Amino acid sequence: MSELLHFAEHRLQEGALVFMALVYTLRIRWLLKFKAGKERQAATGSRGTTRRQGILYSWAIIGMPWAMESIRTKLFLYLQFVIFHLGVVAAIGLSFVIPYAPSLLAGNPTLVHVLQGLIWAACAVGCYRIVRRAASRHMRAISSPDDFFSLILLTVWFAFAGLAVPNRPDLAEWPLLAFFFLTAFFLVYVPFSKISHYLYYPFTRYYFGKSMGHRGVFPLPRGGKPERVEPVEPAGAGVPVADGRTS
Repeated sequence: MSELLHFAEHRLQEGALVFMALVYTLRIRWLLKFKAGKERQAATGSRGTTRRQGILYSWAIIGMPWAMESIRTKLFLYLQFVIFHLGVVAAIGLSFVIPYAPSLLAGNPTLVHVLQGLIWAACAVGCYRIVRRAASRHMRAISSPDDFFSLILLTVWFAFAGLAVPNRPDLAEWPLLAFFFLTAFFLVYVPFSKISHYLYYPFTRYYFGKSMGHRGVFPLPRGGKPERVEPVEPAGAGVPVADGRTS
């Protein structure tokens, strides 16, 4: 291993991680300075829609596509979402396994193949998303330069991560160098980009779930067979009128 690769895998990554942790700490402190709004209505709904239940449901709903109509009717988009984010988790894990636990890859070809499969599948999804965002005028209208830049960069990062999985610097160091330099760049860039939305997810879903639970909306009731309602005659039906007929 060259000195440059050792630097990229260790000192560069560690410095970038410290920087990202510092920025995120400052952002969370800033976020917590804002006071949450108070509810102005009395608690409504059944006993199963408490604030606590609403918070837990709001956090977990991301793994329940059947509970969201926007996803329930577009399962292909949800499948993309799952594959893409599994690829992110795999690539992030790889950035720690290679420098600190390389033996996990050296003696485990199954793990290598699983990681490669997840990462390359995520790369394919990234390519599809780039084309979809560029081809759709509606997507272009709501996209910023950061959206395109982040998506393209993530897709390229996936590609180098897939090449770096075998961890064979004896054959070629360039895939590893590219992967770790891109990883370091992401650690510095992400806190200032839209990719940092995951930092706010637990907080926004907490307050949203708390409010919806208080109002009796979360958790959403399960669908079931509706109760049969007997028809009701309108008022005055069957009352005799002057000519002997009934109304």
